[in-house]
Amino acid sequence: MMQFGKVGVLMGGRSDEREISLLSGARVLASLREQGVDAHPFDPAEQDFGDLMAQGFDRVMIALHGRFGEDGTIQGVLDWLGIPYTGSGVMASALAMDKWRTKMIWQTAGIPTPDYAILQADSDFDAIVERLGLPIFVKPAREGSSIGMTRVTGAAELPAAWENAAQFDSLVLAEQCIEHGEYTCSILGDRTLPMIRLLPKQAYYDYEAKYLRDDTEYRVPCGLSAEMEAEIQAIAKRAFDILGCRGWGRLDLMLDAQGKPYFLEANTAPGMTDHSLVPMAARAAGMNFDELVMAILEQARVG
Repeated sequence: MMQFGKVGVLMGGRSDEREISLLSGARVLASLREQGVDAHPFDPAEQDFGDLMAQGFDRVMIALHGRFGEDGTIQGVLDWLGIPYTGSGVMASALAMDKWRTKMIWQTAGIPTPDYAILQADSDFDAIVERLGLPIFVKPAREGSSIGMTRVTGAAELPAAWENAAQFDSLVLAEQCIEHGEYTCSILGDRTLPMIRLLPKQAYYDYEAKYLRDDTEYRVPCGLSAEMEAEIQAIAKRAFDILGCRGWGRLDLMLDAQGKPYFLEANTAPGMTDHSLVPMAARAAGMNFDELVMAILEQARVG
């Protein structure tokens, strides 16, 4: 483990996903230490970035989620300091954090993604419902973990849903709802891991279902035919590569009634908690949590 030198685990941070990041970081830190890595926690909300150099970190593992951790900002700092880090670089991180711009790139490249509209206070909500149909998901364009998201079932609900999302981001998306199966596909290096089907007990896979409830069902194998799963995995890897992502990540998608996939977003620093999906997919591929952490850390780089 000496090859890694002194490793910093970036966790916490200033985003609305701070508490989840602390859970991810603590689990990663414990795994690294158990495997003999000289690993130390580093919380950018409580420590100055200059301390990254002063403490002599040889590489860092990013367990930050959301803004200021997953959006290219910390990646830019680490590039400037010359410290290798896990996950995607500045451009890909910034693009993937912005669901609107991700959609535009995917649409140009032929990656299927649900139709959408930008919501504002003076939007014609009736026209948006007529175009997208119901239900509609309303969400902040640059948040994760379903923070600020609402499932709208009537046009009269749209203004309140916009207000809720606008608390977290000035850019708000109304997105067509694809309702015949929610899945996730994880990427590790050049590999796509087994897909997982998500079956929450409530209407959709929200923050509570992700982190607080124990009755959400995760199916892996996901129930698709081997041929269909391979086809979707290939599209997922292409969608990941088109954004310039690297190292590891996770793509979320829905299937329609005909089995066509629609990609929702790419996550460049996914959760690593005991409820998280990448560790679950890795386990289905025969890789335990410690092995997953080391595989991610090995890919740390600058630029």
